Amino acid sequence: MIEGVRTKDLKVIPDERGFLMEMLRSDDEIFERFGQVYITCCNPNVVKGWHYHKKQTDFFVCVRGMAKVVLHDSREESPTAGETNEFFIGDRHPMLLKIPPLVMHGFKAIGNEPAFIINCPTELFNYSEPDEYRLPWDTEEIPYNWDIEMG
Repeated sequence: MIEGVRTKDLKVIPDERGFLMEMLRSDDEIFERFGQVYITCCNPNVVKGWHYHKKQTDFFVCVRGMAKVVLHDSREESPTAGETNEFFIGDRHPMLLKIPPLVMHGFKAIGNEPAFIINCPTELFNYSEPDEYRLPWDTEEIPYNWDIEMG
């Protein structure tokens, strides 16, 4: 796994009223700090990526649908430089995914439904100087094919 990336399997607690699922707690070993919380939606057959942050750590949870989240370590000094990881998170696999600064990431919905991802980054979004750096989803700088493997 890419250096600094962490995962936490999430526990769903169901009862006759529905369910509860804690995503991130301040007493979790994986927790760093709180910046803000937002939700993003990705429609089927769309790739949201690639991008990275210089300061911000992201904490992704897919709360509806399924998402393929792909990380690529573009940090030259990292012991996992050049490594790419795939994570399938969502309804069928509830998981918290910690994405450290400078790790390229992107995601797409898996299946015919949108994927809804809640992010709890460590930093507030700075509208005048965003900590957001992008590459096209199909860049040749990252050796990754976003197609779904059918086997």
